[in-house]
Amino acid sequence: MLKAKRPTSAGRRHQVDFDRGLTATSPEKSLTIAKKQHSGRNAHGHVTTRHRGGGEKQRIRLIDYKRNKPGVEARVVSIEYDPNRSGNIALLYYRDGEKRYILCPDTLAVDTLIVAGPDVEPKIGNCLPLKKIPIGTPIHNLELKSGRGGQIVRSAGTSAMIQSKEGEFVTVKLPSGEVRLIKGECFATIGQVSNLEHKNRKIGKAGRKRHMGWRPSVRGIAQHPGSHPHGGGEGRSGIGMPGPKTPWGKPAMGYKTRNKKKNSNKYIIKDRRVK
Repeated sequence: MLKAKRPTSAGRRHQVDFDRGLTATSPEKSLTIAKKQHSGRNAHGHVTTRHRGGGEKQRIRLIDYKRNKPGVEARVVSIEYDPNRSGNIALLYYRDGEKRYILCPDTLAVDTLIVAGPDVEPKIGNCLPLKKIPIGTPIHNLELKSGRGGQIVRSAGTSAMIQSKEGEFVTVKLPSGEVRLIKGECFATIGQVSNLEHKNRKIGKAGRKRHMGWRPSVRGIAQHPGSHPHGGGEGRSGIGMPGPKTPWGKPAMGYKTRNKKKNSNKYIIKDRRVK
């Protein structure tokens, strides 16, 4: 549920937050590790991701994307916050005593029993192969290669949908609108990722963005011509070129960078850019 803040300051005036529906305030310590802050730099100390730095200290929650305990039932103990993702996570206690975190599907409640495996019932939170999931069922945490673990459809409020099945492949419509073929042995979790209101929030002030580890971004047109292709000129001026460029002079829109040898275009039935 969305909640508008009281306008006690200029930053609060337009801030819109939401109730995440959490049931725990601290994580399971055995399932977290320290997160080192690199401020957007690689092993050589060079900036590879601009506008990063500062932010609150965080711990990484170890998420189980593979769900590789077939047939072992697990009870949902709590719904928790994860600072490293937009959706909520759920803490599971398995019958054999093991604890694991998973991406929390929407409407999943505490004390629900869920299970993974090739022959389980297709209900919210269960994980099973695509070939066993009924057509039209919303899914998330979807594998692209069998056994690798969920790689796509993992952010808040997203879900994919099975459109058809033919031979060893299943046709899946992804949240971007792309329709692609995925092998039927690949696993997926039933349901839509939790935290549906995430896209409707309003940060409200620059300080919250700094807490997230994001530093200010300066427009290219406001920079010196030696720093950015859009820079320079007397007074307010246009970019002065046919199309927008990156700071390094590459086309910023519509420039294809995928590796032709490694890409998987042959499995794409409908491109996400085609309306």
